[in-house]
Amino acid sequence: MNIAAPTYKQARKVAFEANKLAKHLRRDVGQAIADYNMIEDGDKVMVCLSGGKDSYGLLDILLYLKEHAPINFDVVAVNLDQKQPGFPADILPAYLAELGIPFHIEEQDTYSIVKRLIPEGNTTCSLCSRLRRGVLYRVAKELGATKIALGHHRDDILQTLFLNLFFGAKMKAMSPKLVSDDGRNVVIRPLAYVRETDLEAWAEVRGFPLIPCDLCGSQPNLQRQQVKAMLRDWDKRFPGRVQNLFRGLANVVPSHLMDKQLFNFTDLKASGVADPEGDRAFDPLELPPPAQTVSFGRVDD
Repeated sequence: MNIAAPTYKQARKVAFEANKLAKHLRRDVGQAIADYNMIEDGDKVMVCLSGGKDSYGLLDILLYLKEHAPINFDVVAVNLDQKQPGFPADILPAYLAELGIPFHIEEQDTYSIVKRLIPEGNTTCSLCSRLRRGVLYRVAKELGATKIALGHHRDDILQTLFLNLFFGAKMKAMSPKLVSDDGRNVVIRPLAYVRETDLEAWAEVRGFPLIPCDLCGSQPNLQRQQVKAMLRDWDKRFPGRVQNLFRGLANVVPSHLMDKQLFNFTDLKASGVADPEGDRAFDPLELPPPAQTVSFGRVDD
């Protein structure tokens, strides 16, 4: 069966949508970088490349911003080859060599360690993550990187929030920028404002040579997958709900939560003086206007 070639009009529409998506992604990443001062002049950013759509997208967008941003910074791509059976070790080096950018492939058999220590049927994510983190911190020091960029996106951040609430009784998500637990590295998440569906579409547009994960990605019934399905269902049935949830992470009111470490409830007394920031629990809910965005460099060129 022959499939007709796209018409000129169809091809133009596809190109228009791809360009629109590119601008949207670059704007979101640029905004996150600017809001949290993730990348500074003279930085050497180590992009952790796994072979999945998120890290490919991160590298792709940062390379664009490197050429168009008003500051100078370098990018080096790093992949940790964990020696999973059947891992196509030639794909990433070939892809990175074709891009003509600095890269480093670190070979460490963390796969065998995880399989040996984690009983069959249990989730491997926690141990796998800790092992990767230690290796990548060391590599960052060896390469002279000043920032470590991870490919976590908006949906990852929200999923982590609900996982911590549901299973850890803690209101905690992922920080867009933090100092690593060894105290020596600054970790950034430039995709913090980016929706996963946009990264999926961008991977298709760019034709990234995706590599599936034989550890985390192959495990059925993960709690994270359940939370992901819940959020996607909300996004479909209640447009705007997920975006408001995300915006709420940057609009916290400690006096209206219950953490005694964040707010001094013990010494709270009535002052007799009106306070516009005081309790207005009986007033109608005030919804904030849509967030305004600005660009990081000339991302709309």
